[in-house]
Amino acid sequence: MILKNSRNRYGTSVIALHWLMLVLLAAVYASMELRGFAPKGSALRANLKSLHFLLGLSVLALVAVRLCVRWAAGAAPPIEPPMARWPALMARLMHVALYALMIAAPLLGWLALSTAAKPVTLFGFALPMLTGANEALAHPLKDVHETLATAGYALIGLHAAAALLHHYVIRDNTLVRMLPGRDSR
Repeated sequence: MILKNSRNRYGTSVIALHWLMLVLLAAVYASMELRGFAPKGSALRANLKSLHFLLGLSVLALVAVRLCVRWAAGAAPPIEPPMARWPALMARLMHVALYALMIAAPLLGWLALSTAAKPVTLFGFALPMLTGANEALAHPLKDVHETLATAGYALIGLHAAAALLHHYVIRDNTLVRMLPGRDSR
């Protein structure tokens, strides 16, 4: 079945949403990083900023879908051979941190824009302001949003490095469970 996890790998929906989130996060980061190359006040800079807002809110929407699909897909396929207790705990903490990042960063960005009284649109629809204008709070919220985004580089990098470590050094099935392809049931 496309949704359910098997004994050997995640379900197709879980895998697709995982890799879609990677592409979406790369686009979120690229839109903000590339903005710095556009002249201030230019249409390109404004468009990249708007794209960043759109993609960031799309991350928030997709993480909600991911959580629902992950719940519906059932238990995660076991790692073979099983991990020791402390690496398993570290893996769980990493996943919690990644999900916290994917929820908190977009919400903080939206909140920072709301406190700065800047409208937020998603696919042409104006989203409600999360709070009233509060210029004194807008800058600190933006700083926290940017700090989380910077931490995201490290979290995503560690996540990828751990997957490669498991595949090439530890030689377990951690990475293979999340790769697209045929189930080897």
